[in-house]
Amino acid sequence: MPKLAVLGHPVSHSRSPAMQNAALAALGLEDWSYKAIDAAPEAFEMTVKELAEVGYAGVNVTVPHKRAALALADEASEASQQIGAANTLVFDGRRIEAHNTDADGLLASLPDPPRGQLALVLGAGGAARAVLWALLWEGARVAVWNRTPERAKEICADLGGETVLAPRQQEFDLIVNTSAAGLQGEDPFEHLPLRRDGFTEHQTVVDMVYGEQRSKLLKAAEGARAAVVDGLEILVQQGARSLEIWTGREPDLDVMRKAVRDW
Repeated sequence: MPKLAVLGHPVSHSRSPAMQNAALAALGLEDWSYKAIDAAPEAFEMTVKELAEVGYAGVNVTVPHKRAALALADEASEASQQIGAANTLVFDGRRIEAHNTDADGLLASLPDPPRGQLALVLGAGGAARAVLWALLWEGARVAVWNRTPERAKEICADLGGETVLAPRQQEFDLIVNTSAAGLQGEDPFEHLPLRRDGFTEHQTVVDMVYGEQRSKLLKAAEGARAAVVDGLEILVQQGARSLEIWTGREPDLDVMRKAVRDW
């Protein structure tokens, strides 16, 4: 029975098992299974190698392991190498192959192609690296803000884009929050360089944070009639691409959307 999992720390909040098991069932792959495994940073490498040895087909990797996952790979896709992080590992015996589906997941979630747009990326972690790479690859102009400016400078030095200390919110066509601001229910506007009343109807606003309800960031953007994309849609899109890598089958996105929203 082929097995899959998501590795993170913490990981109990992950909706990936519900989403991926629903997708596998809809494909008629009932003998496949997908679960969440909590792996602390010091145990990550050992956990990955053990799963490969006991016959797992692969794993998704989430915070805080995406850069470590790439480092473990025997072979890596061009995207994961350029981004410097992997969220999908494929096992062939003890051999590990790394991919990054976060970039494709973001691009597939956007209502319009970002070519020629001016984009603002908030945050400088692993998710920000994938977002920055994807937007630059598609021809957007990108500014990066982070609470610690040195980290923003680091990823721009690696990938491109420009750092910004005080972004002018209304100038951007696309705003993507990759930071954890709002994750614990706090007011994201107390932590981000954005005003609640600063969005416009001509913008697209993406918040990779997701929870039981629409985030406060997206509610404010919706109030200004901006187009919005939540973290659950990105989760679905990147998860679908991971599943296709493992199984060679294209999953039903609507089945996956229902599973994550009913969770």
